[in-house]
Amino acid sequence: MPNRTEKVLLIDDNDIDLKINAKVIKLSNFFDEIILCQSGEEGLNYINKNLDHPELLPDFILLDIQMPEMDGFEFLEIYKHLPKTFLNHCKLAILSSTLDFGDIKKAEANPLVIKLLKKPLYPHELRELLGDKHVSLSGI
Repeated sequence: MPNRTEKVLLIDDNDIDLKINAKVIKLSNFFDEIILCQSGEEGLNYINKNLDHPELLPDFILLDIQMPEMDGFEFLEIYKHLPKTFLNHCKLAILSSTLDFGDIKKAEANPLVIKLLKKPLYPHELRELLGDKHVSLSGI
């Protein structure tokens, strides 16, 4: 696949969701590596620690909204200040079970979020999202 994404960062505080979604991502064959983080803070620490090592940075992030301490929106507030070179390269989607209409609207309105996906994640949704977005966002 010419547009193969290599690394995905999966951020979710729920252990079971992390395992299930990692398995679905693995089955999708879009990624060579899955990086698992159990909090927004852990995800940001991973990114910041590796900013000087682009080969370790994710190409795609799947972010949960409802997490203790730092929720998905708080993550995005800090994330948006990362270097533009990283932000332009890395795509981010929300993966959440939220039914809160306010959260859904807020996620969809955020310019850093390419899509809000509902849990559970399905391989065909990931394929559609990455297939479409790779083509349309590759010119950025």
